[in-house]
Amino acid sequence: MDAAVTAPRGEILTKEVLIDTFQKGLAQRFTGKHVLVLVPDHTRTLPLPELFRLTTDALGGAAKVDFMVALGTHPPLTEQDLCRLFGLELSERKGQYGHIGLLNHRWDDPNQLATIGTLTQDRIKSVASNYWHPTLSGDVEIRINQLAIQADHILILGPVFPHEVAGFSGGVKYLFPGISGPEMINSTHWLGALAGVVDTIGIAETPVRAMINAAAEYVPTPITLCGLVVEDGSLSGVFIGDRDEAWEAAAALSSERHIRWVKRPFRKILSWAPTMYDELWTAGKAMYKLEPALAEGGEVIIFAPHLSEVSRVHGAYIHRIGYHVLDYFLSQWNRFKDVPLGVIAHSTHVRGAGRYEGGIEHPRAKVTLSSKLDAETCQRLGLGHIDPHTIDPQSWKDREDEGILFVQKAGEILYRVEPE
Repeated sequence: MDAAVTAPRGEILTKEVLIDTFQKGLAQRFTGKHVLVLVPDHTRTLPLPELFRLTTDALGGAAKVDFMVALGTHPPLTEQDLCRLFGLELSERKGQYGHIGLLNHRWDDPNQLATIGTLTQDRIKSVASNYWHPTLSGDVEIRINQLAIQADHILILGPVFPHEVAGFSGGVKYLFPGISGPEMINSTHWLGALAGVVDTIGIAETPVRAMINAAAEYVPTPITLCGLVVEDGSLSGVFIGDRDEAWEAAAALSSERHIRWVKRPFRKILSWAPTMYDELWTAGKAMYKLEPALAEGGEVIIFAPHLSEVSRVHGAYIHRIGYHVLDYFLSQWNRFKDVPLGVIAHSTHVRGAGRYEGGIEHPRAKVTLSSKLDAETCQRLGLGHIDPHTIDPQSWKDREDEGILFVQKAGEILYRVEPE
């Protein structure tokens, strides 16, 4: 590890400590090199404006520095949105930081992508283990943004949280699916769906993480990771160095700081999705992080009064197929085999666990959406509906003894029931 620091529980790292850590971990290491820095978009909590300045200062000797937003399939950001993400005034963007590239990854632009290898079906079977299914059939082409192989070094700068597909986010997940082509995006998310949220989220070693690591072996460019742990919007842990060692350290701290253990499952949960989740594609995290703490037959309400969009990129597919449990799709695969695997995976993640028997769907719990989407739309999607104007969040507080949980900012903190 080149540099690492952790704040005591309940505290955050000071600006002075952060400057020292970034200088120790990054300064003088990339002189004369082209560095590609991968960062998240606005759907991840991170003090990116501060980190942008810390990082550019530490990389002062580099010949060229490009920051790329590892969007996966998220919509690209406008120039104004990019400035907002990095905390830049337009004058700074054109002046002091005019030499720094601020780029979007485009998963759907073949001209941005380069093929670096193939994961064979046998390799995928090996990493998927008991979760392998014939719907994962075939080899998977490994395509990645071509800047990742044109640069001299890749620096991954991102937070680590419990994650519904990979177990924990961060690390080389910023390569796959962060800046990859659709093949890896779809395959990794579908493998995550086959494994299920409850058996994946908050677990460091998962089949999807193994698949991501296998693909990362084909990346020829040296990689340094700056793994970050965020609490209440500020940093409580920074780990800079080898991509695996730094990620493992960050994931270990995340497991201590981002998982809330409860004594018994809740029968009803009001899960308030923050405005950074501006479509259900990301606001579904308000379900993923709560499902492990939801009782059989219970209900989670995704409270998102600001939300009016299912998905700007994948909405047509989602409105066509709706939200269903995994077996609903596997039992009638010919109906859905033309739908991207990543979209079906999203559907099953939001709907949660359950069964499909005799043509009848038996979800483990009810998922209700309280947003700008009307009751008819929610019904077509297979979700419940509550008018957000009828909900008083204050009335949901401090009712854990009744089996009712209120989560003020849902989507990043994982709730799990203590093992017996």
